Amino acid sequence: METNKIKYLITCVLCTTLSLSSFAQKRYTLDECREMALRNNVAVRNAANSVEAARQERKEAFTKYFPTVSASGAAFNANKGLLEMDMSPEMRMSLAKNGIMGGITATQPFFAGGQIVNANKLARVGEEVSRYRLEQSANEVELTVEQYYWQVVTLKEKRKTLLSLREMLERLHRDVEVAVSAGITNRNDLLQVQLKKNDVESNLVNLENGLSLSKMVLAQYMGCEGEEVEVEDAAFASDEVPAFPVELRKDHGASLVLTPEYRLLQSNVKASRLQKQLAVGKNLPAVAVGAGYMYDDLMDHSHPFGIAFATVSVPLSGWWGGSHAIKKQKLQLRNAENQLTDSSELLVIRMQKAWNDLEDAYKQILIARSSIEQSAENLRLNEDYYRAGTTTMSDLLDAQAMFRQSRDKYVEAYSQYNLKILEYRQATGQ
Repeated sequence: METNKIKYLITCVLCTTLSLSSFAQKRYTLDECREMALRNNVAVRNAANSVEAARQERKEAFTKYFPTVSASGAAFNANKGLLEMDMSPEMRMSLAKNGIMGGITATQPFFAGGQIVNANKLARVGEEVSRYRLEQSANEVELTVEQYYWQVVTLKEKRKTLLSLREMLERLHRDVEVAVSAGITNRNDLLQVQLKKNDVESNLVNLENGLSLSKMVLAQYMGCEGEEVEVEDAAFASDEVPAFPVELRKDHGASLVLTPEYRLLQSNVKASRLQKQLAVGKNLPAVAVGAGYMYDDLMDHSHPFGIAFATVSVPLSGWWGGSHAIKKQKLQLRNAENQLTDSSELLVIRMQKAWNDLEDAYKQILIARSSIEQSAENLRLNEDYYRAGTTTMSDLLDAQAMFRQSRDKYVEAYSQYNLKILEYRQATGQ
């Protein structure tokens, strides 16, 4: 007897602990899921690293404005002098058998065909491109995490519908059992209810597996690998259909410049133009000035001295190949400009398509909501008719299936509607 009491107490404690831990599990809102994904997702972190790498490249290019300073030194010790002279048949002079040489020079580019200026501009364009790509990565992560989030929410709502249907079938099963025992109805009705219950149980098993996997995928995307995150329930049961977001509508032509895709296209044109100017600059004369301090000790005599110099470099033969390089860059610039025009038109079309999809998604919500009301009334009438004996069990079970399908379609339409809102906002740079 005492053993049974102990087992009972242990069971109660375990059940209480499990229920408390389940109750204490954090439920993430959509904003929290989005924030964690943007903070932890690999694609965003890599894009942020690329921004920093581009910033360092810009700083490296800026150093080319300053003088190039170099230092060199050498020492030698030969077995013979580097300079030998015969003074007479009996006398031979050997000089510079060992020595030390060294110096430091500073060279400042004075004119380099615009290569330094344009290289710095190109580095700034590269930093802009990396920031736009970071924005693109953030948009992609935001859309993906929202898709995963609504997938979890949709499956949870479908599970609620199945559980509600299972309760209906259990009540119906009890009523039919009583009716069969009383001889009011035949056993075939009871078998149909049992088969339908088995079908619901099978769907619940499949749905639970899909829900568990969806939670794990969402957790991995949020940076909570190995967990099953729980999300807040959406207000699907509300009798009020959400108002259509008319305020989201923007002028698509004016919104074009707000999108990272368009700004990337503009940066591509700027980069192509600068690369063409760099190709021209490589074939122009380069002028540099410099100064240095030199020292040598070759004949046991210290000899320090200063020097100032200027250099001019003219690529005479380089123009042969350079002219072809310039033509190539001109063609690439023309291609970038053509791509800007063509892709801009496609981006505007994408905005209009996103708006059309949003309108369609909202209409689907209205249709699905109306279907729920109609299928619920149809189910109620079939239940009354069955109790009155004026309809068959098959008709009643069909009415239950229609109610479940209408509920599932509403949940799916509601999720798609929210995704289409985000897609339109991203397409118009909001």
